[in-house]
Amino acid sequence: MSHPQDTTAPHGDEKPQAGGEGQLRRALGVPSLVFFGLVYMVPLTVFTTYGIVTQVSGGRVPLAYVITLLAMVFTARSYAKMAHELPYAGSAYTYTQKSFGAGIGFVAGWALLLDYLFLPMINYLVIGIYLSAAFPMIPSWVFVLTAIVLVTLLNVIGIVSVARANIVIIVAQAIFIITFAALGIASMSGTGSVDLAVPFTGDGTAEGFGNVMAGAAILCLSFLGFDAVSTLSEEAKDAKRTVPRAIVIATITGGLIYIVLSFLAQLVYPSNDFADVDSGALDVMAAAGGEFLTIFFTAAYVAGACGSALTSQASVSRILFAMGRDGVLPKRFFGRLSPRFHSPIPATLSVGVVSLFALAIDLGFLSEMISFGALIAFSAVNLAVIKHFIIDGKRRGAHAVMSFIVLPGIGFCLTLWLWTSLSPRTLLIGLVWLVIGTSYLTFVTRGFRRPTPMLDLSE
Repeated sequence: MSHPQDTTAPHGDEKPQAGGEGQLRRALGVPSLVFFGLVYMVPLTVFTTYGIVTQVSGGRVPLAYVITLLAMVFTARSYAKMAHELPYAGSAYTYTQKSFGAGIGFVAGWALLLDYLFLPMINYLVIGIYLSAAFPMIPSWVFVLTAIVLVTLLNVIGIVSVARANIVIIVAQAIFIITFAALGIASMSGTGSVDLAVPFTGDGTAEGFGNVMAGAAILCLSFLGFDAVSTLSEEAKDAKRTVPRAIVIATITGGLIYIVLSFLAQLVYPSNDFADVDSGALDVMAAAGGEFLTIFFTAAYVAGACGSALTSQASVSRILFAMGRDGVLPKRFFGRLSPRFHSPIPATLSVGVVSLFALAIDLGFLSEMISFGALIAFSAVNLAVIKHFIIDGKRRGAHAVMSFIVLPGIGFCLTLWLWTSLSPRTLLIGLVWLVIGTSYLTFVTRGFRRPTPMLDLSE
């Protein structure tokens, strides 16, 4: 299927093509894309794994976030470079496919599926955890199931409805962040001296830089928002300009928010002794502002989780659409768009069904697996920049070496370092996932005797 390179012309009024394949509607500018990325990242997602990473890092969550952000800035830059060159839905799948070929592109896309299929689940899971804590008389599965149904319906309606919901959610979280900061600072002012270095030096329970790296590796899931922005290239106005800018802005903004929030949290509650490690943030809120802040946090956090579920389900459905469009996944099902809503309804419904596993899966396991898939994709995109610009594009000179070898090379080394810092269990299960994907590709290509189908992205 051919797609025009002109990214400035609106496609919302075009008729769908034969076979149910239409054009995704170009309706998003830089602000909407940044909002999408931030909602996907969820500014309050710092509290999703707060208890887990606090224990792993020995009370050095802000330091772990600094390390992760450093790696993500280099990787986000690589995404921005590739998004300018290839403004199409598909993210790391598309970038790797066009740089290294269909087979390796499929592996990158398969790794992304791990992220995107699990990220809606983690949002549904924490919705159940926090709402059941607030309303213990209602089983958590009721909240999980209700959220899955509502989010799936909103995504079926289309990307514009998601963008509008994102604005409301970001505003609500911004109000909470200001309130938390004010109450947290007020609570610390009444305790005498406060050691501002503790969030970076730790509480002594898990010493050594390796523990910080292990925490930083888990935190990679917090930065999937910039990857999500790149999946909307076919729904962005002037995608070659707006998408790269939104990727960088969302990454830096989200990272700074994470560092500040985790810094304040560890000053307010300098301990890793939680009533429940999965909902350790509730102990922080109680210490900062008592019952009022705990209730406010629950409301804002659940709203943020719903927003992240909205955007993450939108993104994975577009990954499935891109892979279905080229025939790697069943094209007649995954490669179809709704003529009415201009959204990939079959793919969206599939994600809703898979998300039902949130009813019976572990939060720590989900967090680790999402980071595994993210780091595989991030590494692939950093390498794709080198291949696309230096080897294929034959860019030469000092500027090209710095821009297309040194900087993406640093990004690759940092993401590889984080990847090797994950737990052995995560690495084992992640590798099994990659083996399953490779086996499926072998089946599709009849033992690699047939070429792997590729998207035709030419004029």
